[in-house]
Amino acid sequence: MSKSVDEDEHSLEMHLPYIYKILSRSFSSESSFPKLVPIMVGNTNPATEKQFGQLLAPYLQDPANVFVISSDFAHWGLRFRYTYYQPSSGDAKDLSARSKAPRDPPIHESIKKVDFECMDACETGSHDAWLGALAETGNTVCGRHPIGIIMAAMEVVDSSARFKFVRYERSSECATVEDSSVSYASAFAVI
Repeated sequence: MSKSVDEDEHSLEMHLPYIYKILSRSFSSESSFPKLVPIMVGNTNPATEKQFGQLLAPYLQDPANVFVISSDFAHWGLRFRYTYYQPSSGDAKDLSARSKAPRDPPIHESIKKVDFECMDACETGSHDAWLGALAETGNTVCGRHPIGIIMAAMEVVDSSARFKFVRYERSSECATVEDSSVSYASAFAVI
């Protein structure tokens, strides 16, 4: 990873304080904390995700290991170059700066619908379903590749393993094309 990519990446720095807090509750001293092995995943393809899933499967199967995968969901808005919109009827389309604010449904509800399509695909446990939902919607899930890798590993370890989403939020409820929003979703899986 180049220095500039590393400097732009903030996921690990965002999670370490929370991981430290949880470990502090469970272990008597920092010296007894388990090892933390960060794995940064860049832009991959489906075959590579399955390959990495195979490599990580034995570690995922070991109950002494915990995996934390970080991702936002949709980055919606002109500034993100993602303005996918699903109307209540008719074909989905990308909105432009000249588009009037659609009402059926409002933009924020379309964003939620797209996110939930992707979350539902993730909850199936099928790596291919996950990839299909992303391809269909173009959803800008920035951690789609780490999620894909862990889903591929879960398929190897236990084909019945599933993520369960427990929380969903958005930074704002977009009403016009000029608005923007980032979606956040939390899930867990126990193998």
